[in-house]
Amino acid sequence: MDLKTIQDHPAFRQLARERACLGVGMSMVMAAAYFAYILTIAFRPRLLGHPLWHGTVISWGVLIGVGLIALGFVLTAAYVRRANSRFDQLGQLLLEDLQ
Repeated sequence: MDLKTIQDHPAFRQLARERACLGVGMSMVMAAAYFAYILTIAFRPRLLGHPLWHGTVISWGVLIGVGLIALGFVLTAAYVRRANSRFDQLGQLLLEDLQ
């Protein structure tokens, strides 16, 4: 079995395509959210400097920053769930077909 045989297999092509699409999509979501946050800090810092409610020292910027970190965890969990289900199925199908 050589590399060309594996690369030409339909299950491998589907696995590679699905992984790439999911990875690029999730990366774009995270990058867009992060850059929106950074651009808001750069150009409209007062929006993020407002306190959550009267009398607190915690601002909206802190809450949104924590939300960005949580978004990273959620996207990672979604990717792992997809990898452990669909991607593992395609990998197993590929192994069975190539043996």
